[in-house]
Amino acid sequence: MAKKKQGGKTTQHVSPEGKRLGVKVGNGQEVIAGMVLIRQRGTQIKAGEGVNIGRDHTLFALRGGKVKFGQKFGRTKVSVV
Repeated sequence: MAKKKQGGKTTQHVSPEGKRLGVKVGNGQEVIAGMVLIRQRGTQIKAGEGVNIGRDHTLFALRGGKVKFGQKFGRTKVSVV
């Protein structure tokens, strides 16, 4: 006789960890050079002035200043001014 009842998919399934994606700083917030602004899959948000794109589409600040979100041609972009 079995000690444990039969376990199906619910006991075998291991859910993967979240990747901690999303916006890391708000509009008007002060940042320093090299600080991560947004982690994303693909370029949903474009890089503006003072911002560069990493190889995994992460947006980071090239210089210190205030973060500014805006729109250009219907696409959201982020700049550091």
